[in-house]
Amino acid sequence: MIELRSGLGVAVVRRLGVVLFSTLFLAAIQIPARAENFLTRHVRPAVNTGDAAYVGRMPGTQTLRIDVVLAVRDQAGLNKFLQEVYNPASPSYRHFLTVKEFTARFGPSQEDYDLLVDYAHRNGLKVVGGSRDGMDVQLEGPVASIETAFNVSMGFYQHPTENRVFYAPDREPSVDLPIRLWHVSGLDNYSIPRPALIRSANGGEKSTATTGSGPSASFLGSDMRAAYYGSSSLTGAGQYLGLLEYYGTNLTDLSTYYKNVGQTNNVPITLHSTDGTSTSCVYPRCDDTEQTIDMTQALGMAPGLSGLIMFVGSTDTAILSSMTTYSPLPQQLSSSWTWSPADPSTDDPYFEKMASQGQSFFQAAGDSGAWTRSNYPFPSEDANVICVGGTDLTTSSAAGPWASETYWASYGGGGISPDHIPIPSWQQTAGVITSTNEGSKSYRNGPDVAANANFTYYVCADLEACTANEYGGTSFAAPLWAGYAALANQQAAANSISALGFINPSIYTIGLSGSYDANFHDITSGCNSSFCAETGYDLVTGWGSMNGANLITALVAAASAPNFSLSASPTSLSVAQGSSGGSNISVSVVNGFDSAVTLSASGLPSGVTASFGTNPVTGAGTSLLTLTVASSTVTGTYTITVMGTSTSPAITQTTTVSLTVSSPAGTGFSLSASPSSLTVDLTSSGSTSITSTVAGSFDSAVSLSASGLPSGVTASFNPTSFAAPGSGASKLTFTVSRRAHTGTYTITITGTGGGLTETTTVSLTVAR
Repeated sequence: MIELRSGLGVAVVRRLGVVLFSTLFLAAIQIPARAENFLTRHVRPAVNTGDAAYVGRMPGTQTLRIDVVLAVRDQAGLNKFLQEVYNPASPSYRHFLTVKEFTARFGPSQEDYDLLVDYAHRNGLKVVGGSRDGMDVQLEGPVASIETAFNVSMGFYQHPTENRVFYAPDREPSVDLPIRLWHVSGLDNYSIPRPALIRSANGGEKSTATTGSGPSASFLGSDMRAAYYGSSSLTGAGQYLGLLEYYGTNLTDLSTYYKNVGQTNNVPITLHSTDGTSTSCVYPRCDDTEQTIDMTQALGMAPGLSGLIMFVGSTDTAILSSMTTYSPLPQQLSSSWTWSPADPSTDDPYFEKMASQGQSFFQAAGDSGAWTRSNYPFPSEDANVICVGGTDLTTSSAAGPWASETYWASYGGGGISPDHIPIPSWQQTAGVITSTNEGSKSYRNGPDVAANANFTYYVCADLEACTANEYGGTSFAAPLWAGYAALANQQAAANSISALGFINPSIYTIGLSGSYDANFHDITSGCNSSFCAETGYDLVTGWGSMNGANLITALVAAASAPNFSLSASPTSLSVAQGSSGGSNISVSVVNGFDSAVTLSASGLPSGVTASFGTNPVTGAGTSLLTLTVASSTVTGTYTITVMGTSTSPAITQTTTVSLTVSSPAGTGFSLSASPSSLTVDLTSSGSTSITSTVAGSFDSAVSLSASGLPSGVTASFNPTSFAAPGSGASKLTFTVSRRAHTGTYTITITGTGGGLTETTTVSLTVAR
């Protein structure tokens, strides 16, 4: 017997014999290029490479349920809208869309939606769910009909790393329709969703430092509220919170939890099936540990919610689609599950839709330490979610306030996106990624925030005896943050302002501000296999955990207070020694800001002075920044930071101008690299040629150096300098050690001589 698992379903097929393959058969399998009307990929790499051995065809009569997602109608327009709706300087700031407004502007047209539904019917498939507002059509039918409709062949394959068989298509799907489609979920069960939850081995890892109010001094959800929020009055009243779940639950476990700890739950619980998946705890036995944990932590932080909805489904897109269309719309959402789609962009339309509708999606960072391709980081690494890491919390007493906190050593997930998801704008701000935290300046870093995840909780689940201090995981931390967001949204509603929405842009602004320590508990101790907790942002706990009601006040203020932003035009200047250049610095205002903004410049190299034409600028306006370069200034490229400050309200904003100081025409030298980009595998070396060319009467030696090298990469020159007149070629060799992080880095090559400095760059990609 071969057992096949996908979400809730279990399929059992009989293996009729040993399946053998000839080279001729394998060579006959052709994998066509991606169909143009689907914008994501579906074929698993293991199927393409043959690492997953083919077992046989799926029976044509076997029934499958799939979810077809239509593409966003105007992706460029949606990108622009999201930039504006989270930009304090934009008139659209925090003017979120309703579900219907999103569909009208960016969702599929009614004509395209009807074409897809008609196509399904004509191919023998039954429409069993989905909606135009949800951008999806859920279909059910025999495998043979699915193969015909999507031009694929469905087969069974031996999983390359797990002792099971999975089903999958042999090629990218396509449809005979003149419309663009995004993805089809449910065509394979290669990846089984897993909760970000672990149990201490034989109790050997039980914490001895718990200070909770539950049995055996374990922590309750209410203890987390006391530690991270305090005794203020916000309860989440008027707010709805949604939980993503792949299996149903038995609410008896929730009742047992509250009965055993002497508390009462007054929040209505709704179990909502998103695609026909059972909301009961039935498969293959009652296992609702994750589901019950999610509820107790969210309810513990926000005990006065108007409703808690559990969105239960078997595919990611079906669940997320429902989360973006449910009425009343939950403004805070939490996921403690991880899964691995064939394409890491699969769920982006829904995460972007959430952000445009003012919804916050909190995702557990995982419990396997530093992220790798093998420890299921998705969707923790997605740039459109709020990634929550793990800590080890101590309170001053049972049900008492926060006392201390460290990183949840070796367990809490975090690191650099294994799928190389580009770094989002709010992580590109100076001060976020540093040489100390070793984050990537090219790819998404995580987590963003953190909360307690140690083996210090009281858990009731599976219709069995409850446990104390045995379960841990970022599973606990994500719903805590969702509950905390409900408190903040309650305060925002009381102030008659919009929901907070996707809070990462605000979180990073607050983290870089002078009030950081007042709003966050900065976690500065503990390491995983690759990164360590540091002062400020780090790749094990993000900015840290929430510090009482202060962060709520800061988040609500960020959503409502008058503000301004700075911009420069042009953003880069090239000025010769002994000359001047200028850039217009514009002050843009929002929310009625009309105070004076005083401008200043920092990062000026020796011999460069800065002056502003108008200073201060009152309200919206423009000032000409003039940079005057002395003849003695060393040539090179410098980043000038322009800062604007106001006193009432007290706000500081910055922008940057890139200044390139060059030699007067006709004299000097230049550097070039050939090739200008190269790829080097771990434990290997690669080289490029650095050439120095002199001009005019330049007649000095030139020395070479390299900067911007990532950890684990060394550079050497042969020769290291050129004798007068400073022209020649040097072999630059990069050597990559095993501890280096994969990614693409810009290496700056600097030549100095005769009082001049020139640079060139080499793009170095470190690969496995």
